[in-house]
Amino acid sequence: MTQENSVDLKLNKQMVLAALALSGAACAQTAVPEPNYTLAYNVGAVSDYRYRGISQSRLRPALQGGIDYTRKSGIYVGAWASTIRWIKDAGGDAPVELDLYGGYKGTAGAFGYDVGVLRYQYPKHSLPLSPNTTEIYGAATFGPAALKYSHAVTNLFGFADSKNSYYLDASASFDLGGGWSVAPHIGYQKVKNNSAFSYTDYAVTVSKDFGNGLSASAAVAATDADDALYVTPAGKFTGKTGLVVGLKYSF
Repeated sequence: MTQENSVDLKLNKQMVLAALALSGAACAQTAVPEPNYTLAYNVGAVSDYRYRGISQSRLRPALQGGIDYTRKSGIYVGAWASTIRWIKDAGGDAPVELDLYGGYKGTAGAFGYDVGVLRYQYPKHSLPLSPNTTEIYGAATFGPAALKYSHAVTNLFGFADSKNSYYLDASASFDLGGGWSVAPHIGYQKVKNNSAFSYTDYAVTVSKDFGNGLSASAAVAATDADDALYVTPAGKFTGKTGLVVGLKYSF
């Protein structure tokens, strides 16, 4: 090979490498950008729908599902529904609870925060006092710990003269590895002007993430609510200590 041919070969290699580099840069520039939002769905079932420690499904299984729309900016809205029985037990006729919510999540240093509004809706409930409830809430997180305060700006779940009731929730979530986690919780429900109905609830939940959107949970839930006030028509205490298992698929 002559010196001239060697020089030409080196130049050709350099041109090919330069072309490949430019091609890669062009591909990077024309790559499809990530969307500015996410849309997520979930469906599931639980052996007992407990909300703030009190059964909403007469200590029986419930079907549940929801949808969440979240912007990169931190703004979110969503809807969630569950089958229930307590409205029927109270003399009404609403087999479903529909929750509508929206808010904003962000961070400030090592702290996370979440503020928003939540509307509990019971379509066609037919009760004399409306159980439909609106709450505003604020939550702060630090590491695995979270503290949340919810404040009712309407009457609370059909209790007369109960505006300004509140719920304080302290919880944590610990990753155990292998898809396992454990979450202790304690909460206090204050029912304004109906002090006999105020109570504290407790729970410890163990969860397993199987991947591909499938997860399972088992929780021991309990309250110190008055067992003569929170009862089913058959006289069963809806805040009693119990095991609640659930299965959820998110997509």
